[in-house]
Amino acid sequence: MHLGRDVTLYVLARLGMVAATTALLMLVHVPLLVALAVGIVVALPLSLFVFKGMRTRVAEGLNHRAALRRTERDRLRAQLRGESPAV
Repeated sequence: MHLGRDVTLYVLARLGMVAATTALLMLVHVPLLVALAVGIVVALPLSLFVFKGMRTRVAEGLNHRAALRRTERDRLRAQLRGESPAV
């Protein structure tokens, strides 16, 4: 799993959508701050649907990482209690 890469690509894709929406609005002579505000309001929720595969991959990576950390934490707690490690 490449969680760092997946998160970075997802964030960049969402920011790219905001930038593209803002640029498109500026082409029709909407002021920058208004275009940026509309770009954020429109593009970020829209990207949840457009980039669903990327979002799913990030969520799976986070779940996998959490499971590994939970397993390691349980192993360390058992070791601190003096229990023999489960095989």
